[in-house]
Amino acid sequence: VQLQASGGGLVQAGGSLRLSCAASGRTFSSYAMAWFRQAPGKEREFVAAISGVIISTGYADSVKGRFTISRDNARNTVNLQMNSLRPEDTAVYYCAAAESSYYYYNSGAYRYWGQGTQVTVSS
Repeated sequence: VQLQASGGGLVQAGGSLRLSCAASGRTFSSYAMAWFRQAPGKEREFVAAISGVIISTGYADSVKGRFTISRDNARNTVNLQMNSLRPEDTAVYYCAAAESSYYYYNSGAYRYWGQGTQVTVSS
């Protein structure tokens, strides 16, 4: 599976961005998908994840109620709608895929990674 993330940019605090991740392959629906982020000087952290066919989602406490993850299995894409952005959301955002029906919070469970897209939130 190859992943291509897009949609990052510069936004003011309180604004919104929508990240997208396009995946190659014909069995996209069998993969759990997730978004992680890494800020300068910090470890990569879990943001949100979504399971495959039977859709369930999980979020980091820091983004609950502000971010929404979704997927379109027909188009092999996963999206992250980010609202009410804060300066502390500034990071490089990565999409990831795991060969599993269920999602995980641990980055080590994800075998495939996209190249990352920069999100910068100004105060």
